[in-house]
Amino acid sequence: MKRLILSLLIVVGFAITTFAQEIKVVTIVESIVPGGAGRSRIIESKQPIESANLTTERTDGKESKQSDIDRSEAKIENFAETKLLNFFSIAGINFQNIASNDAIITSKINDLLKDGWKLTFVTSAVESDAGKDDGQGIFITRLFFMK
Repeated sequence: MKRLILSLLIVVGFAITTFAQEIKVVTIVESIVPGGAGRSRIIESKQPIESANLTTERTDGKESKQSDIDRSEAKIENFAETKLLNFFSIAGINFQNIASNDAIITSKINDLLKDGWKLTFVTSAVESDAGKDDGQGIFITRLFFMK
């Protein structure tokens, strides 16, 4: 009997943990524009949005269900921006800025962990300077948290 009750508690606990999950995505954008002219931020949405309202379904090349709202209506108004430093200064790559960003990002992650979020996945990409006349670029990292 004790085993049955213990087994039921484990199954119920697993079911609650499995079905009561919430995902949060935090995006880090770090400028790699020479001269420190870019903008670097940690971006965190504070407002949910229904992706189904933005989804259009197609079968055989024809729309079978059109999305409920226009792309211009997809922009949210409630989000947090945490300022970061740029990778480059006038003199070139700035290692002090990189170390400072690491400290700020660590603080943000620690705050989310204290709030009960668990970091589950990280992905990153870069759009770098394409040559002498480009002068553009960002390094983007997405942090995926689960509760």
